[in-house]
Parts: sequence; structure tokens; C-alpha cells
Amino acid sequence: MKFQAESIAYEFDNFRIDSGKRLLSNGGPEPVPLTPKIFDTLLYLVSHHGTVIDKDELMSAIWPDTIVEENNLNKNISVLRRVLGENPGENRYIVTVPGKGYKFVASVVESSANGNKFVDIADADITLLRSGPSRATSRSKKSAFAAIGVIALVAALALSYTYFFSRRSIDRQSINSNKTTQNKSIAVMPFANESGDPKLEYLSDGLTGDLIESLEKVPGLEVKALSTVVRYKGTNSNAQEIGQKENVEAVLFGKLIETGEDLTLQVELVDSRGNNLWRRTYQKKGSGLVVLQSELARDLVGKLSVPITDKTREKLAKRDTENSDASRLYLKGVFHSRKLTEQDIKEAIELFTQAIQKDPKYARAYAAMASARRSLTLCCDGQPSEVLLAKLAAQKAVDLDPELAEGHSALAAVIWMYDWNWAEAEKEFQRALQLDPNSSMAHFSYADFLTRMARRQEAFVEGERARKLEPLSPFFNAFGAGRDPEKAVERIRFAIDLDPNFYFSHSIAAGIYRERKMYAEAIEEARLAKALSPDQTWSDANLSRTFVDAGKPEEARAILDQLLLRSKSRFVPPYHIAVVYNNVGDKEGALYWLAKAYAIRDPKMTFLKTMNWKNVENDPRFKDILRRVGF
Repeated sequence: MKFQAESIAYEFDNFRIDSGKRLLSNGGPEPVPLTPKIFDTLLYLVSHHGTVIDKDELMSAIWPDTIVEENNLNKNISVLRRVLGENPGENRYIVTVPGKGYKFVASVVESSANGNKFVDIADADITLLRSGPSRATSRSKKSAFAAIGVIALVAALALSYTYFFSRRSIDRQSINSNKTTQNKSIAVMPFANESGDPKLEYLSDGLTGDLIESLEKVPGLEVKALSTVVRYKGTNSNAQEIGQKENVEAVLFGKLIETGEDLTLQVELVDSRGNNLWRRTYQKKGSGLVVLQSELARDLVGKLSVPITDKTREKLAKRDTENSDASRLYLKGVFHSRKLTEQDIKEAIELFTQAIQKDPKYARAYAAMASARRSLTLCCDGQPSEVLLAKLAAQKAVDLDPELAEGHSALAAVIWMYDWNWAEAEKEFQRALQLDPNSSMAHFSYADFLTRMARRQEAFVEGERARKLEPLSPFFNAFGAGRDPEKAVERIRFAIDLDPNFYFSHSIAAGIYRERKMYAEAIEEARLAKALSPDQTWSDANLSRTFVDAGKPEEARAILDQLLLRSKSRFVPPYHIAVVYNNVGDKEGALYWLAKAYAIRDPKMTFLKTMNWKNVENDPRFKDILRRVGF
């Protein structure tokens, strides 16, 4: 029985476990000999160190397909104590908790098992080193999204797309102005990349998003979200037109030019009547990028005549990093992460890793890393081990900057998916919203969490808050569509119109159409989602359900055969295969693959409670899996 989808090392005292090679060593030239089941017992305890493991859970994990007596487990524990050198009555490693189970109590350091050390939990200054898509154990989280199964997955993805693309549109109290014309609202147009190099698009987009985020820290200033203004990119819209459409009093335009090491940014502030209020040209060397970002936000706030407190001034002056190379790498990583394709997410992970190497104290880069690694698992069939790496990065972000809302949101998500600790996850979500009440990402992610906890009314309120903050976000509109059955079709079509290439909108549309027995439309949308993102298998699982409901079980069976064949050459989430087995009415197949999903802590197990499991839901084995997952 394998607990690790990929290789991670656990170290305690002079012992080291390599989960990939399935070896225990104690510093000597040869590994410590262990039978497979005894090794599995040790690995499960160590990977859950600090947690009391119920005996039934431990036995189910070690012998998932076999009924064994408790004495078998007792023997394994006894052997392990001897192997680890515990004397009778000692509790250096394994503690028996009367009436419950066992707990591994030694201090454990987790790291990648490849040549380069990835991360050390015990090190206060851990640095994420390059390791490509890292290997590690997976522990997920769980919950389940609303009626439409595909929405469940995508909702969990929220933390990725929203983290990078969504910015907040903030309504705050009015302000006084020293100017005749008070500018209490602004739309920052996407800066035009006039460098002649399309590869620098990430920099113009990144500077736009960074400025919007800085302005959102100013009380009394309404700032249009990035997802709202992005539709103006590449257009010739003027300030009067934009002011009328977006109901803002001022519009900022910008042009970015980079030639060699010289960086030039030209900005112009225009009111909604077409009057020029301010223009300036910033010229810096590439190494002055961070200074440019800071000066631009400070100068613009001054020209808007927005009175600010010392606390707000401190927030504006605060720099996430002093290293311009790190900032540039971060912005480029954000640019790729938004696309949510496997190739782009992997590229983003590499870029965030490099940014962290440049500045090991870059909290925002750690939070972005956490989001990217999680989305690789959830949207692109990445190994569940990525969730562990996401947790380590999110925790580091919070350790470095306890006031970073994005860090707490990222940590909340991985605690939920990795630890299955609902109370702690909710606490982190609430902390994120306390730090930034207008964070659309935090509201939406919290809504997803509440839905999976069956607190649907609270979830609806949080989800609508996110959508109102980002009214033109394809992401929020797509996910919100399923929450309103009466307007679901209308809302999902609106979301698709906002971005026809956003494949999750089409996946959600497929589920909505299926519920209305519009099978031809549902099949078309599911196939389109697959065509737009061929590296994910959620669309396959979704389509199999539609084929069954449409009276085409043989086509659903064909999808199952394809997934099983695919799983021989690359990783396919066991949860997806279980879903298809359930859809075609094969109870034993569904339960077998759910057991596999549980064993590797597949994050999709968090969708168990609210997805349709009608063919297995009354089976005691399914109920036991639900219990062990925590529902």
C-alpha cells in the first residue's frame, strides 16, 4: 500500500524515511530491513506525526482491501518500537493513546527525497529551491461543492485563478479633496506594452495589477478591479467613454517601454470629462523596478488628492521585496499562472521558485507558489503531493508576513485540503477576511468551504459578495451560476461571453445543461472544455455522467476505458476514475478507486459529501470512507 504519490523524505533523530524508494535508514551503510506492511505502518504514522491516528483508520490504510484483526496492527507497532530502539515503557517515538489509537510524537523534518533539499519545516528561514514539479506526499482536504459535480472541482481551483487575476473593487467612505474636482473613483487601464516584444506583456500587465492592488489600500477610493478593466486592453476607448461605462471620475492610462536595461513608463491621469489632470514619465534601469512601483502608487494617490492616514501611508510605502529581479520573476509567474494550463502553471512554479531564491523573505511569492502548486493538482491532474508543497509554501508566507491576507487564504485552503482540519481552515479564512474585507478571492474560497460543510446559506452570501466585488470576472460568474437554479443558464452564458476560452465555464455549463436534460448542449460544452484544456480529466468524468443520463452508457464506458489506459502512462486522479465507475453503475470499481484516492490523500476527496454517489452511497464501505475523510 503506497501512501506517497511521489517521493518525500522524513527525518527524525538519526532515522530517515525515503517514501519513494520505501527505505528506512539510520545512518549506516545499509537500510533497516522492514516488511512492506511494517514500513507502511511507520510511514503512515510519521506522515501524520503529531496527530492521534484511530486504530480503524490505520488498519484501513495499511490493509485497505483486507479484513484483519487488531492483533496484526499491534504486532506491527511492537516490531517498529524494537526497530526504532524504544525500551519498554518509553515513548520517544510511538505513543499508545488508550481507547483511541497511536501517535507519532518525535520531531519530524520533511524534505524532498531528490538530490536538492526542498524545504525544512524546522528551519525558520526555509527557502524553496528549484526542484521542478516537486515530489512529496499528498494529504488533501475535503468538502464538496454544490449540485453540479464539476463546479466542485473548479471551486477548489478558485484559489489559483482568483489569487492572480482577481482584484477587489472597493466601496468605502467618501473623501475630501484639495482639488476643485474630487476624484473618489478610478479605473486603471491595462498598461500598453510598447516595447515591441510580446514577451514583455507580463510586465505591463503585472505593473497594472500591482498598482490596482496598492490603490485598494486607500480608504475612500473606489478602484475598479483588474477583471473589470482588462476588457479595455488593446482598445482605443477614451476617458469619457470609460468614465460613463464604469461610473468612475478618473481614468489612468499608461505605456511601458523597455529597451535593454532602460525601463520607461509614461502615465496620464484624465478625468471623465476628458481633462488632463496629471502626466509623468518614469525612467529607471531594470534594477529600479521596485522603486518605480512604489513611486507610481505614491505619486498617483497624491494627484488624486486623497487624504491618507499614517497607517495607510505605511501600507503604500511597504514593499513586498527590495529585489527588482525577484519582483520581475514574480510578475512573470503571475502572468503564467492566470492561464491555468499545465504548462503555464509549471512555468509559474519555476518562476516563483527563482523569485524566492532571489529573495528568501518574499512572502507574496510564497503565497503565489502555494496557489500554483495547489492548482496544478486540482485543474491539471497533478500529483496530490503538490498539495504538501503548497502547504509548506503557504505556511512560510504567513510566517514571513502575518498581515498578508493572501497568505492566510492560501494556508486556509491547504489546511482544508491537506489536513482535513475544518475548524483551523475556517479560522484562517476568517483571518484573511479580517485583514482584507474586500478580498474577492478570500470571500469566494470561504464560500466554497462553507458549501462543502453544508452551510449553503452562508456560502451563498459569501459567494455573492465575491461576485459583486468582481462583477465582470469570468471566474466568479461561472462559479456563481450554479448557485441560482432559476438563472443558471443565463448566468453561465454571461460568464462564457466574458471569456469564451475559459474552459471551466464550459465545464460548469455542461453540468447546468445536464441538470435541465439539455443533453446535446451538455455534451458539446463538456467536449469544448476538454478541447480547451486537454490535460485535465474532470471534463471526462463530467461527460460520462451526461452520456449515462442521455441513455448512452456505452459511450460512458468508452470514457472509462480511456481513463484506465491513460492511467498506465501518466497520473490520473483515482477520484476521477471512481466517479466514472459510479456513473456507469459499477459499485465495486467505484469503491476500489475511492480507496485508492483516500490512500494517496487525493484532494478531490473533499468533494465526496455533495457529489452524486447514488450507486454506492448506501454501502457501508462508502460510509466508512466518508467517516475517515471527516464528513
